[in-house]
Amino acid sequence: MSSDDLNQTGLVITLTESIRSFLLSISDDPRLSQELQELALALSSATDASYKQIRSLWIQSDVEARPGLISLFSGSNFVFASPKPREKSEELKERLRKLKEQAERREYQELVKDITPKKNVHEPFSTYKDQIGFGLHVALIMFTGYLVGHFAFRALFNHSPIMRYYWIGFWHAP
Repeated sequence: MSSDDLNQTGLVITLTESIRSFLLSISDDPRLSQELQELALALSSATDASYKQIRSLWIQSDVEARPGLISLFSGSNFVFASPKPREKSEELKERLRKLKEQAERREYQELVKDITPKKNVHEPFSTYKDQIGFGLHVALIMFTGYLVGHFAFRALFNHSPIMRYYWIGFWHAP
């Protein structure tokens, strides 16, 4: 096994005394290759090791001399490596900065709300009274516009026979 095999990938466990004694006992076992003996010796001095490495050493060791796999690993714990922190994109950093500024503004407004004057926030048509008043205003303006147009038309074109015929024909068309 090369030095790359000492890299701890996959499941990593803490070494207990039973695992250390097993690794020390097989580190001078002549039936194992020189690489496996060196690996066992190197792992016996570590605080944690890869499960695959220990299991491969256990499989290569003598069947009558090795302990049971369950009794070998009893008492050991899992070692979890912290993942690398994710890099935030520039877009996300900008959005987080804006959100932080908004939150700070809101907190400031909350702190000084009893000191600063109230802002008059009046939305148009927020009440039924405003809505009905606007509707009646529009209807009145439209009716007034109709009356003014009607009387202006009659004043200008009442004596013209063509326009009078057109006007009468428009209303009494078949």
